[in-house]
Amino acid sequence: MKLETLIKDIKIKSLTGDLQCDITGVNIDSRLIKPGHLFVALRGTQTDGHTYIGKAIAQGAAAVLCETLPDTRAEGVTYVQVDDTEDVVGQVATTFCGDPTSRLKLVGVTGTNGKTTIATLLYNMFRHFGYKVGLLSTVCNYIDGEAIPTDHTTPDPITLNTLLGRMADAGCQYAFMEVSSHAVAQKRIGGLRFAGGIFTNLTRDHLDYHKTFENYLKAKKAFFDGLPKTAFALTNADDRNGNVMVQNTRARVAAYSLRSLADFQGKVLEDGFEGMLLDINGREVNVQFIGRFNASNLLAVYGAAVLLGEKPEDVLVELSLLRPVAGRFDSMRSPSGYTAIVDYAHTPDALENVLNAIHEVLRGRGQVITVVGAGGNRDKGKRPLMAQEAARQSDRLLITSDNPRFEDPQAIIDDMLAGLTAEDKKKTLAIVDRREAIRTACMLAQPGDVVLVAGKGHEDYQEIKGVKHHFDDREVIRDLFAN
Repeated sequence: MKLETLIKDIKIKSLTGDLQCDITGVNIDSRLIKPGHLFVALRGTQTDGHTYIGKAIAQGAAAVLCETLPDTRAEGVTYVQVDDTEDVVGQVATTFCGDPTSRLKLVGVTGTNGKTTIATLLYNMFRHFGYKVGLLSTVCNYIDGEAIPTDHTTPDPITLNTLLGRMADAGCQYAFMEVSSHAVAQKRIGGLRFAGGIFTNLTRDHLDYHKTFENYLKAKKAFFDGLPKTAFALTNADDRNGNVMVQNTRARVAAYSLRSLADFQGKVLEDGFEGMLLDINGREVNVQFIGRFNASNLLAVYGAAVLLGEKPEDVLVELSLLRPVAGRFDSMRSPSGYTAIVDYAHTPDALENVLNAIHEVLRGRGQVITVVGAGGNRDKGKRPLMAQEAARQSDRLLITSDNPRFEDPQAIIDDMLAGLTAEDKKKTLAIVDRREAIRTACMLAQPGDVVLVAGKGHEDYQEIKGVKHHFDDREVIRDLFAN
């Protein structure tokens, strides 16, 4: 592709060199540059891409997109200067990849909790309907059944557009995508055209990055502000921030609710550890999910599918066939008669939701034993809050290691313990070794009890000092059941 074509939609501050040079790739990582590539110099939170311009050119970059021109410029290299590379990299990536979102319908899901569940269920549902579908999620990316491993909730703009381009080339008619607050704030979704956006809820998370809850809210809201008028904006009316999200959107607004009047209304009629009976817009449906938070997620899935043009009765049939996402309220029955549940809950409100769901089913007929930790090098403020919530709703609490990353696991545990009262501490054990903590919880459990292992869910590793060690909560529990 000619450089002139590639940058036709962006505002240029200055240009030095040949606009007719052929561009064979676009990259923000100088290590990935090959001859003929365009190198985009981004100012990141950790490094500044401008310091790697020389390295990119040495590796064969034909052109450089930057904010500050280098003092010395290499002969035969074209330099394109813009005000903010972060603002334009998404558009450049979209153009290079053939504008993939003009060839498929992209739906984004944002919020603190429920993103993975909603996006994955929509992916599964629309595949059941017979469409070719793509998925971009925390757990894994999929191109109509082909798994593409992922490290980030939302990839960088180059990776993202490349994936979407592959989806469009493969004939995908739909793509469902988790949209993180980081992705919005860092403009990773720039240049993409969304057919719809879904808001789940908003509670404290990622304040290590956003610093304030207001900044976190603004990042989520910016996604809806950017939706085109041809898109839908589906919001959760049960969350106090639900209406805020769609205040300034040009998209057509719809709402879902378990508590009030809404376009998509739901009610839990019956519940158990095997599933729920729901009423959705006056029709009953049995689902293989547990808990009010999952009822809310399923309402969002129902609403989105209907807004995308599917018949309500067909959507209800598919809802009854869907199964929970791995590591999201993953329930296992022990041979000795207690239930173990693995869930990704890693925020105070996610813990609250999961524990509420357990109590709704138990109704006082058994004890709740919770195993939980908190991730290292992340928002420290939520650690005591998570311990408080877990203690409030558990008969026994075991605080343990999660992904300590580069922090001392005991220091993280101490931060959590600081949130507990003297009374809470009487029912709490602190065990650094996660495997041992899970084993102890299962030893304490009696028939009819529930052991909740929270925080890691689908993750099959523990990250310690920059190294990922294999560790899967579900495997540990299955091994304990077998021995």
